[in-house]
Amino acid sequence: MTTAFRLYRGLEIYPLVYPHRPTEPGFGHNYDEGFDAAVRIQASQEPSEPAGSLRSRVFGLVVDTPFSNAGDARRASIAYAERLIDACSPGETVLDMKS
Repeated sequence: MTTAFRLYRGLEIYPLVYPHRPTEPGFGHNYDEGFDAAVRIQASQEPSEPAGSLRSRVFGLVVDTPFSNAGDARRASIAYAERLIDACSPGETVLDMKS
């Protein structure tokens, strides 16, 4: 499986979507209770950089109720990442922001 990402203003956005209720050993996934989401924002790999030197951060989406489907969770995580990136002041990136 390949991980799809979106390139936005020179940063890679990776939506992270997972079931709201963790899967218990011996049982199948429980998608009926909805999905939670987070997003990883990563600097793009420059050809001259050594492997493993990329900076990234993960931000969780705080919502009142789980998303009803994985597509909504994915779209919300991408939109959240874009808002975080846009909110940075000039000369600062989301990777430098204080939590």
